[in-house]
Amino acid sequence: MSATNQFEQDLLDLIFTNVAAPNVGDVAGLPPSVGATSVQVSLHTAALTEAATTPVTSEAAYTGYGRELVARSAAGWTVASPGGVGTVDNDALITFGTSTTSETETDFGLTLMSTGVYLGIYGALTSSLAVSNGVTPEFAIQALAITLD
Repeated sequence: MSATNQFEQDLLDLIFTNVAAPNVGDVAGLPPSVGATSVQVSLHTAALTEAATTPVTSEAAYTGYGRELVARSAAGWTVASPGGVGTVDNDALITFGTSTTSETETDFGLTLMSTGVYLGIYGALTSSLAVSNGVTPEFAIQALAITLD
């Protein structure tokens, strides 16, 4: 199954920048959230799979860790279609708490519900991240990139 490039971009805009997805459902399209919401970004110590429905699955537990919130807005994310592929990346630095213990992070997760109980999108880090005392994990601007193709 495939989706058109425009539909991919419309879905990413709805999810990440809270912009209505046109031509879905009624004439107005699929509406955005009424209030301002955020995407919760998490780190994980083991590979996530499609069966992982909660964000606590292998979630980081180093002392100092906490999920980071990124606004569902154009200030938080950029949605584009370079080469016809729907992509989204972070517009600001995402910085997690400084560690006072040690563990290795391998994956990231994005929780899309404000209650924080539903893991929606996940992926492997480009390379494992050894977190030890004094390390502050972060995603540089445009470093957390998600692609639909």
